Amino acid sequence: MPNILLVDDSPATRQLISFVLRKLPNANVIEAHDGTDALKKLSSMTFDIFLLDINMPIMDGLKLVGMLRNDHRYKETPVIIITAEGAEEDRKKALSIGANAYITKPVQTQELLKTINQFLGK
Repeated sequence: MPNILLVDDSPATRQLISFVLRKLPNANVIEAHDGTDALKKLSSMTFDIFLLDINMPIMDGLKLVGMLRNDHRYKETPVIIITAEGAEEDRKKALSIGANAYITKPVQTQELLKTINQFLGK
């Protein structure tokens, strides 16, 4: 059963993506509203994949990616950026600091599920 950490400051976006993730068999989706909330969740659980927004208050998704890549437990854990930022330089920056995939909003259900399944080896 994969543990998925979904980090986005928008409750509506979290709800929408969580609904999509219910299509994954046995997925356990944990939600966080920003990077600092995500760090709290990391202290009590381990995760198999991360879905992160870029633009969030307090700690954005790019800073969180950097912190995950510096944590020996999550150095190799897949990180998928899900963001409204569609500019190529944003994509390049996210991938250069350690994100594995970059999906722009509005999220296409099949694209998201296919990407997650690729990283989870399904």
